[in-house]
Amino acid sequence: MFRKAAVPTVSNGSYLQGQANGKLSSKDRGQPAREGKVVLKKKVTLLRGISIIIGTIIGAGIFISPKGILKNTGSVGMSLTVWTACGILSLFGALCYAELGTCIKKSGGHYTYILEAFGPLPAFVRVWVELLIIRPAATAVISLAFGRYILEPFFMQCEIPELAIKLITAVGITLVMVLNSTSVSWSARIQMFLTFCKLVAILIIIVPGVIQLIKGETQHFKNAFAGNDASVMGLPLAFYSGMYAYSGWFYLNFVTEEVENPEKNIPLAICISMIIVTVGYVLTNVAYFTTISAGELLLSKAVAVTFAERLMGNFSLAVPVFVALSCFGSMNGGIFAVSRMFFVASREGHLPEILSMIHVRKHTPLPAVIVLHPLTMIMLFNGDLYSLLNFLSFARWLFIGLVVAGLIYLRYKRPDMPRPFKVPLFIPALFSFTCLFMVALSLYSDPVNTGIGFAITLTGIPAYYLFIVWDNKPKWFRKLLGK
Repeated sequence: MFRKAAVPTVSNGSYLQGQANGKLSSKDRGQPAREGKVVLKKKVTLLRGISIIIGTIIGAGIFISPKGILKNTGSVGMSLTVWTACGILSLFGALCYAELGTCIKKSGGHYTYILEAFGPLPAFVRVWVELLIIRPAATAVISLAFGRYILEPFFMQCEIPELAIKLITAVGITLVMVLNSTSVSWSARIQMFLTFCKLVAILIIIVPGVIQLIKGETQHFKNAFAGNDASVMGLPLAFYSGMYAYSGWFYLNFVTEEVENPEKNIPLAICISMIIVTVGYVLTNVAYFTTISAGELLLSKAVAVTFAERLMGNFSLAVPVFVALSCFGSMNGGIFAVSRMFFVASREGHLPEILSMIHVRKHTPLPAVIVLHPLTMIMLFNGDLYSLLNFLSFARWLFIGLVVAGLIYLRYKRPDMPRPFKVPLFIPALFSFTCLFMVALSLYSDPVNTGIGFAITLTGIPAYYLFIVWDNKPKWFRKLLGK
């Protein structure tokens, strides 16, 4: 019915099949690779794990336009409350993934956990949508922000040509792909450097903001909860925006097999990262409101630039550079992590076999990395990116909610599974309910776009039966799939 898990053998080229265990079984977990295999090496330390999470979560949004929450809450006080609540809720989700990452020691993130809990069909649908639409579109969007802000200092007095943005964006995407194909160590080192740059950029905003508070600049915090009343639909949408801003805490679970001492380092990296990001996000927004009123923030196209211009003068020219570096870090972390999902899905027989191959000398899943390059370029130059992301934004939370519900299911289905890290049951229950509530809300508030996204997601079902279940495929069709 399914393609058998690949057996590690040398191919004619310079690749070996990745380590394959098929569907997980308790006795297979955590066993060392047999001698002679080429596998992804454990090069992700605690510090590198923290840099993957922080570096992927913090993108351009906190620097450019954190106004979605303010718009939907109607007041400064309520917006700060939502920022804090979303950080805590995201921490709950991250803790659930920490438990899954320590009891299922296999890379692949969402895909692996859905496969383990609910079987191959929903797992295939997840990786199908991620490969064809979500990841190429998401990479193209964050890359466009990189291209725009890396060129900003050269076009201070005029509009940046769209072609120039797309060309420099294409160079940035290619550079990230080459980096992730060449060396895991260098990719991780650069991610650590870019994460440091992100934290420096946030401190550049927070420190002057604290100085403003010491000086007594608190006029925008008076009657902080007064203002436009948030509508019944506004508050849930504010949470939706906030959860999107914090998304990325799950990326370390995509590279579990490469994490040193995962039982200890995955929970530690997740907890440390989420505390840093939550404190940073809240304090950054507090800093903005020491200088910018709620009305001015809603009108600003780039809040960090407006803030820097008012307090730092010419130093504000450095802000676009930091934003560009922040975007590059998100690109690098996203490609590094998601390529492992495709690698594992290929190893399980759900994607073409070549994607489960590892370079003999570089020990990188090179085919799983570069498969995203042509798809991302097509999205960059031809796709209506923001519409695609709107269509499929609900799919992310649907599958994340399904993963966390799977954690609860596995507690009862496999109570004897070793769980070095275990969260109280109310945490996954609350988080999965929140995710499914946001999905239901999107169906209610925007039925057209969400309906289109739902239809695109459902195309994974016939694709599953066509590519995976159908045994009597013509020879040319099997050859096309690498079987």
